[in-house]
Amino acid sequence: MFDVQNLGSGYGDVQIISELSFGVGNEILAVLGANGAGKTTLLATLAKVIPVRSGAITWQGQDVSASPAYELSKRGIAYVPQEGNVFPNLSVAENLSLGALVGTRPKEDRLTEVYDLFPRLAERKEQRAGSLSGGEGQMLAVGRALMQDPQLLLLDEPSAGLSPLYVDILFQTITEARKSREISIVLAEQNAKKTLEIADRVLVLSLGRMHLLEAAKDLSMKRLMKAYHI
Repeated sequence: MFDVQNLGSGYGDVQIISELSFGVGNEILAVLGANGAGKTTLLATLAKVIPVRSGAITWQGQDVSASPAYELSKRGIAYVPQEGNVFPNLSVAENLSLGALVGTRPKEDRLTEVYDLFPRLAERKEQRAGSLSGGEGQMLAVGRALMQDPQLLLLDEPSAGLSPLYVDILFQTITEARKSREISIVLAEQNAKKTLEIADRVLVLSLGRMHLLEAAKDLSMKRLMKAYHI
């Protein structure tokens, strides 16, 4: 459904991602690696926030390598960056309503589904997003992306800086959303242990290149930690 071939991208004169090829099916594909491996750059490139320098990105049989980010949203791809992912001066409900600008189902139906997944957001729907805790803010960012009714969800380190309680809640909700909506998910993460619990496959990056790609069930923490240093 989503295919990447020989992808290259970066910033200015610096090449970060090089010759990266993989596909995403009906699954959670985890992108892991040490700091500086290129995880955030990869997600931003897939979302077309960063231009593709080389290679191709194909979505549902169509080459979207040159498509702008807003076009991907219309095509069913939602992106949650690690930072700056909510509008702090708007309420929780207003943030979620912005997500409903994409998609065709009634907004109220989608709101009900998001509030069912994140009851805490329902409790705080009139509260300004900027006053939420870090965990609640991440819930809101993911909830707004789900309001788009995406077929592919790109999540860039959603657990960064969260307490263990919020990490558990967030990962459980990601799994529930994946199953109930059959959404394909690309999840870039630092929390390798929790990620292995929910991922179907794992792609390990090293200096912007693929070090390994295999089923999560076949990948031990010992081997994964070793890969981080290669």
